[in-house]
Amino acid sequence: MLSRLQYFPIGLFGAVMGWAGVALSYYAAHELMMLPVLVAQIMLGITVFIFVLMLTTYTLKIVNEFKAVKQEFNHPISLNFFPTISISFLLIGLLLNDSYPNWGEVLWFIGAIMQLILTLVIINRWIHHDTWEIVHATPAWFIPVVGNIVVPLGAVAYGYNELGWFFFSIGITFWLILKAIVMYRLIFHPFLQPMLIPTLFILIAPPAMGFLAYVALNNYQIDNFAHILYYAGLFITLMLFAQGKRFINVPFAVTWWAYTFPIAAITNASFLMYELSANKSFGYIASFFIALLTALMVHLTLRTLIAVFNKEICVPPKH
Repeated sequence: MLSRLQYFPIGLFGAVMGWAGVALSYYAAHELMMLPVLVAQIMLGITVFIFVLMLTTYTLKIVNEFKAVKQEFNHPISLNFFPTISISFLLIGLLLNDSYPNWGEVLWFIGAIMQLILTLVIINRWIHHDTWEIVHATPAWFIPVVGNIVVPLGAVAYGYNELGWFFFSIGITFWLILKAIVMYRLIFHPFLQPMLIPTLFILIAPPAMGFLAYVALNNYQIDNFAHILYYAGLFITLMLFAQGKRFINVPFAVTWWAYTFPIAAITNASFLMYELSANKSFGYIASFFIALLTALMVHLTLRTLIAVFNKEICVPPKH
């Protein structure tokens, strides 16, 4: 048990983010398209179960295999997946706002504090280093940024608007900085390793989540900047869909979960555009995305369970 525990990947928290994203999508579909709320509640139950399972397992890893955790935290790529833990707290805190607001607010606060600490630590590690190179800059570097943009959704729900603006300002500023760095790396340097190719979908998340956060902070009014954020996210989604063959050929890995949360983000952004604009086109776009997201979640969950059964996860990395 412990020998395999040391290889438990931090990236598996992406499954929590993916399921949380799809749960939010189904709550929106319930409000706007009259889908049964039970479906969204089931999604929430699955999300909480996976979160507890992942958090318990990684806590055991910290206690029993701290050296492996330290190595993971010192790695220039896996380091950036640690905020998936804080983002998971934030998303579940947001999801529990209606049914268990007290618990939801506590989880959201824990996530916000963790997110701020991880952002400070990771940015400082980006700046003060002597071994990292431009090829280490991947779309996974957006994850610490996206976490800050997630905070305002709960901030508005629980009445902490100024705190929401604080985190939104961090996220949107560093998104623009990192976008330039990552695009430079993708264009002028060797392409990503196959296992990291799915992380390209993370490019969708900052503008899509930025749209959701900005509109919430702006009293749910869609202005010109909101349009820019939404359409930036939609264009990046179309750009990546146009490269579909490249993604289909990628061998299965834990990083496949990087597909889910960004697609959920643009799905939820499309639902919000539909709700606030009453333009049916956005309803069709949202319907397409939620159908795709549902199929993807079923496929990825089954594929991950098969990999667990075949002991293909929690094994030493292949070189």
